[in-house]
Amino acid sequence: MGLTIARELKLRMPSCSVALIEKEADVAQHASGRNSGVLHAGFYYTADSLKARFSKAGNRAMIRYCEENGLKVNKCGKLVVAADERDLPVLEELKRRGDANDVELVWVREEELARYDPNAKTFRKALYSPTTATVNPQEVCQHLKREIVRLGVALHLGCPYRRHEGSRVHAGDRVLEAGYVINAAGLYADKIAQDYGFAHDYTILPFKGLYLKYAGTKPVASTNIYPAPSMSNPFLGVHYTITADGAVKVGPTAIPALWREHYRGFARFRPREMLEILSWMARLFAADAFHFRTLAAEEFRKYRKRYLIRLAGKLVKKCDPGGFGSFLAPGIRAQLLHKPTMTLVQDFLVEGDGHSIHVLNAVSPAFTSSFPFAAYVVDRALALQQGHEEMAGNMPGGQRDCFGSHIA
Repeated sequence: MGLTIARELKLRMPSCSVALIEKEADVAQHASGRNSGVLHAGFYYTADSLKARFSKAGNRAMIRYCEENGLKVNKCGKLVVAADERDLPVLEELKRRGDANDVELVWVREEELARYDPNAKTFRKALYSPTTATVNPQEVCQHLKREIVRLGVALHLGCPYRRHEGSRVHAGDRVLEAGYVINAAGLYADKIAQDYGFAHDYTILPFKGLYLKYAGTKPVASTNIYPAPSMSNPFLGVHYTITADGAVKVGPTAIPALWREHYRGFARFRPREMLEILSWMARLFAADAFHFRTLAAEEFRKYRKRYLIRLAGKLVKKCDPGGFGSFLAPGIRAQLLHKPTMTLVQDFLVEGDGHSIHVLNAVSPAFTSSFPFAAYVVDRALALQQGHEEMAGNMPGGQRDCFGSHIA
């Protein structure tokens, strides 16, 4: 999101001074570079949501961007299959949402499923999404980085946000004067937003996503194969993903992580962060909010490779358990929790004012949606900043801020 927002600003206002602050030594070291690379079609989301609004357009925009710039795109499509009778109403609801969002979905009878994937399995019928595709997220992000640098964005790597004092942003060992601040900090977006007076009703809960790579000699899937999802949480279940280069992987998990960057072992361990997260998990467990007890128990079982493979085996006719390798590098989903109601925020969420704007919930399909989502954030920022200027201009002695002093 930070890369596409910076790009949107420079394309729209070439003379605007833009600085992108990144805490790591390079971009895309967290969710942006560790996600599945699936470009979702836009049928999972209710028509009144930002996700529905941006995913279809984002799918097309990302495919076009990759094709125009020689980046890998695999237009492999997606099947959503049913395990039993209970899944059929879920597929019906997905079809209604797809129709409402003007997203192409095709009903596939069980007996004709082999036309789409010879090894896929379903109960009675399935849904096929022809516009679902996959890309290489690292390749996309690295290309975006090079592009925004060419456009004149000042890229500050290895500069973690520390604090702000008025319009001054302290990041790493640097201090930047910012006419306006746009926060798209993923796992720490809520903390930075709270430093600016926003997001007090929210906190990030991290969920760890693990994938297994399939390297068996017999083909296991030729298109993305997903189970019918649970409608009570935003996770899509264990599925087969066909990568941009044609490889197959199975996952992801949605295991509650104990601190925000809980990738492996005790790397980046933060005791205070763990205590805060465990406190929220205890409350969610006690209230069984969004069926958290069942979700946590089910997800922790997925640390066992054999169990994960067994879940994947339910989606296909034949599966070679010995064909799966070790777990790939994990990713962490920065899922926003609304504290007063103890519910997971299902849609994208942005808060801001005339000085700053904060992308608080940019979970899947944010990668798919990133180009139109970035345009939306810039539109909101400009409108908020203009409103602030007009209000300041109407006050005695009011002064106007310059949007382009530095957008960080």
